[in-house]
Amino acid sequence: MLGLMQSQPLLISSLIEFAERHHGDAEIVSRRVEGDIHRYTYRDLGARARRLANALDAQQLQFSDRVATLAWNGYRHMEMYFGVSGSGRVLHTINPRLHPDQIAWIVNHAEDQVLCFDMTFLPLVQAVHARCPSVKLWVALCDADRLPADTGVPGLVSYEAWIGAQTADYAWPEFDENSASSMCYTSGTTGNPKAALYSHRSTTLHAYAAALPDVMCLSARDAVLPVVPMFHVNAWGIPYSAALTGCKLVFPGPALDGKSVYGLIEAEQVTYAAGVPTVWQMLLAHMKPAGLKFSSLKRTVIGGSACPPAMITAFQDGYDVTVLHAWGMTEMSPLGTLCTLKNKHLSLPKDEQMKIVQKQGRAIYGVDMKIVGGDGEELPWDGKTYGDLLVKGPWIVDSYFKGEGGNPLVKDARGRGWFPTGDVATIDADGFMQITDRSKDVIKSGGEWISSIDIENIAMAHPAIQMAACVGMPHPKWDERPIVAVVKRPGTDVSKEELLAFYEGKTAKWQIPDDVVFVDAIPIGATGKMLKTKLRDQLKDYRLPGL
Repeated sequence: MLGLMQSQPLLISSLIEFAERHHGDAEIVSRRVEGDIHRYTYRDLGARARRLANALDAQQLQFSDRVATLAWNGYRHMEMYFGVSGSGRVLHTINPRLHPDQIAWIVNHAEDQVLCFDMTFLPLVQAVHARCPSVKLWVALCDADRLPADTGVPGLVSYEAWIGAQTADYAWPEFDENSASSMCYTSGTTGNPKAALYSHRSTTLHAYAAALPDVMCLSARDAVLPVVPMFHVNAWGIPYSAALTGCKLVFPGPALDGKSVYGLIEAEQVTYAAGVPTVWQMLLAHMKPAGLKFSSLKRTVIGGSACPPAMITAFQDGYDVTVLHAWGMTEMSPLGTLCTLKNKHLSLPKDEQMKIVQKQGRAIYGVDMKIVGGDGEELPWDGKTYGDLLVKGPWIVDSYFKGEGGNPLVKDARGRGWFPTGDVATIDADGFMQITDRSKDVIKSGGEWISSIDIENIAMAHPAIQMAACVGMPHPKWDERPIVAVVKRPGTDVSKEELLAFYEGKTAKWQIPDDVVFVDAIPIGATGKMLKTKLRDQLKDYRLPGL
């Protein structure tokens, strides 16, 4: 017997319809590429998204045709989130920090029909457009008078002229909620990049889950600043959750330096912000010397890579800002876990709470996870046993676009598919998961595992260290031994001996690095993560002391 409920597909268009109807006057504020501040409302957003949908119809794009973006976080990019997907096409957000050769490959693999870009990226488009034959229309996200006389891109049109020629009268179509809505390619650290292809159903469910109280806890009372880019995993789903809740949105555009981000937080009375650790490092580095404080910011979610405990402490003790540690992947839409305390933890001493907050957190509803050993058998949730982390759920990939990279899933005894994350983790009895390493980065010394993340966190707790990366080096007796590459904070100094002594009492003696290497910079990838493969290449001639 079936239930007697109305059947309505979960479509992205329903989110913007809801925001227009119930939060129509809520603000969306954007720092534009042009440098000024733009303001409008969800009602304006909805109208312009419908104009965009009409423009795509006029372009004769078919259902599920791909429309690409090379754009910063801003209102025009937000319009594409709804106008493209809502009309039945697939929004393809491209990371502009990738190499032009990679971008050209991705555009061709996705078979993008239209590509819209911020003028910042005109040189990038000039470098790749001739190699992208599938793109029939190039659109600059600007006013017509902002287009240079000679762009070098044949047929280039301005976004405002393109959608301005259309009416805002448009009825969002209804179709299968499992239809593709958007896509995002992985960084492609091994082999070609692979695309996660999200559906309307998966995206809408993810938007619901992200807004839950124990997750991002978004509401119409918040002013949210997503510093995490809209070109990478849909800005962690915040644009969709924002429409669902009606919160004020504040977009930083291309200005991601500490001074600009701080100024926007204060000017717009931002209560909640989201970003990767490297962005918050710049923010804190700007604030501390100037003695600045926050007047409105209450919470920040930090993900993309492990948040150093020193950063959590700096936010919470220095600025009274609660840090929400999060973890996820492109293949997970991206949210998997978020770290919020349970009721029973509230009475714990502060140092005990801190041990929990440092973890990546509990699985949110819709995500199941487990850790397994080399034999594939599930390992205990005791907070100590390490294992390979596997996940499954309705917003986690089943396979990659066009079958790139083959079938990634691992089947369990019941035939269910689990996605192997490539992370090594522990899970405690309360379900709090902690990433100890990437499986390719774990250091095995004398048959024992050493967490490179733990080594890095200790180094970054030292006041003279700005950034740290731990890698394993070959050793004739122990197979591998850890060393730590560090970048010193400007105006500070620390010796190798002083930093190694700093490890005493903070970790087991055999886990203390064998050496410290001082570097000017640690390689950072297109999504803000450290590139240990490049660091190892830089250290290819390095030899451990005494060998």
